Amino acid sequence: MKGWAWKKVVPLLDEMGHRAQTVSLTGAGERVHFASKDGCIETAIEDVLNLDDFMLIGHSFADKVMAAVADRVPVRVKMIRYLDAFRPEKNVRTPHGSFNPNEFGSLKPDEWTIPLTKEILDTIGKDVQSSDREWILSMATPWLMKHWSETVTLSKNFDTVRRAYIFCTGGECAVDEILKGKWGKLDGPHKVIESGQWLMITKPDELVEDILNFSG
Repeated sequence: MKGWAWKKVVPLLDEMGHRAQTVSLTGAGERVHFASKDGCIETAIEDVLNLDDFMLIGHSFADKVMAAVADRVPVRVKMIRYLDAFRPEKNVRTPHGSFNPNEFGSLKPDEWTIPLTKEILDTIGKDVQSSDREWILSMATPWLMKHWSETVTLSKNFDTVRRAYIFCTGGECAVDEILKGKWGKLDGPHKVIESGQWLMITKPDELVEDILNFSG
């Protein structure tokens, strides 16, 4: 969603000879000036579709964007990698992936963005401390509400794409329930990391190692 959050990861991948490209979705990060209440999940999907021959890593809600891109251009996607993210199910052809924005706190009827508050950060990113905490709060721009609430509908193309998973013990996911199969089978390798949701900031070396382990 916000390319700046990956600033510790990209140099590590570059040093190993990999080409890493971050994408700030329209209305987020350095593209916040494009934010509008009409901003939608379809625009986010179009932001990513211009890439070619890639492995996609979707963090948090961006899994919906990643899944939709993989569904539309499966031959160009080597693998999708869920990073502490909601996982669209295979064999589901109905709209899904909508979340209630009020889980971040009560929002006013006319609000169309969700701010990253200190309270939200401390709930799912307690390990982001000191200068990292100051930095992420200074850089963060509000999420577009439609990115969170709108659904995606996937075709059989999505079922053919390889996938892998990283879960964070201190993030949004109920990891124990996921691993026990409460939310469906994991169709690929997985790794659990002791981290809050922003492990690309708190544990970039471990994250890069896991990304490469599952990229073959």
